[in-house]
Amino acid sequence: MRDRTPDPSPESEIIPSVQVASGEKFTNRRGITAIKDGVKAGARAAAGQGAPPRRKPDWLRIQLRGGATFDAVRDIVHEHSLATVCEEAKCPNIGECWSAGTATIMLMGDVCTRACRFCAVNTGNPRGWLDPDEPGNTARSVALMKLKYVVLTSVNRDDLDDGGAGHYAACVREVKERNPDTAVEALTPDFLGDLVDVETVLDSGIEVFAQNVETVRRLTHPVRDPRAGYEQTLAVLAHAKHYRPDVLTKTSLMLGLGETDEEILACMDDLRDAAVDILTFGQYLQPTAHHLPVERFVPPEDFERYRRWGLEKGFVEVVSGVFVRSSYRAEQVLAGNNVGLDAGTRLP
Repeated sequence: MRDRTPDPSPESEIIPSVQVASGEKFTNRRGITAIKDGVKAGARAAAGQGAPPRRKPDWLRIQLRGGATFDAVRDIVHEHSLATVCEEAKCPNIGECWSAGTATIMLMGDVCTRACRFCAVNTGNPRGWLDPDEPGNTARSVALMKLKYVVLTSVNRDDLDDGGAGHYAACVREVKERNPDTAVEALTPDFLGDLVDVETVLDSGIEVFAQNVETVRRLTHPVRDPRAGYEQTLAVLAHAKHYRPDVLTKTSLMLGLGETDEEILACMDDLRDAAVDILTFGQYLQPTAHHLPVERFVPPEDFERYRRWGLEKGFVEVVSGVFVRSSYRAEQVLAGNNVGLDAGTRLP
C-alpha cells in the first residue's frame, strides 16, 4: 500500500491533516511511517471477526458538548504541538472534559510502537524521535488551562533505550516547577517491565502512578500487544507501591470483551495483592471496524455491582461506569463518590 504524506501544516506534526483511512499506512511530517488508528485494515477479517458491530443500547448515548472553553483547550493543545489521548484514542468524553477546561496530555508524540487491538492510537516506529520542547510546552499548557490536577500519559516507546522514562520525568519536573500546586498523575507505559525506568518516573514528583492492566488474565492476548503482559503490569504496579509507598497506584479494566464475573473478581484479587489503590472500570467501545468487536454491553447496574465488590476488597476507590476511562474525572477520584456518577451513568 502506498504511503500518503500529510500536508505540512503545524497540526500535521501531531495529527495528519489529510484524510487517511483507518488502517492505512501514512507518513507524517517528521518522516515517521505509521498505521492510522493502530490496526491494519482487514485485521479483523483475517482473524475471522468480520461480523457487523452490535447495536448500542440506550444507555450508551452521550451528550455532545462544545463552546468557548472547549475551543480554548483545543487551541492550547494545538498551539503547543501537544497530543492528547482525548483525540488520539477517540475518547467519548472529549466534549465533557474539554468543555470543563481539562485534557489528558499524551507525551512523546502520537505514534505508538505497539499495536493493541483495542486502541486507536497510530502504530509505527518513531526511531528515537522526541520533541525537546515538549517539557516546556506541556508545563505552559498546564498553566494556561489553570489545572490543579493533570494526567500525563504517553504512547509506548520501545524504540528508546529507557522506553522514554527520562523524557517523561523531565516533563513532570517542568510541570511541577512551573505549576507547584498542580498534582500530577502519570499514566505510563510498562517500560517492558524495566523497574529502573519505572523508578525514574516515580522519582519525578508525581502524586499518582498508573499502569493499566486493561483486561483479565485470559484475554490479555489477543487484547494487548504481545510485548505487554498481565504479570508484567502487576509487577510494575507492585514495585511502584513498594518503591514509593507515598504515591498512589492506579489501574483500569475495560469491560465487554468477553470476561466473566469470576475473572473480574480474580483480577481484583491480583491487583489487591499488588497493593493497587485505585481501580477503574469502563465499557470497551470498538473505535474502528478493524479493532476487536464488543462482546457485551455492560448495563449500568453491573458497573455499580463491580464498584461495590472492589470497595469490599479494600481498594481506596473504585470508579465504575459506562463511559469511565482511566483518566476520567481523575481529579475527583478521592472524593469517594464514584466521581459524581450514579449507578454507572452520568449526572446531568
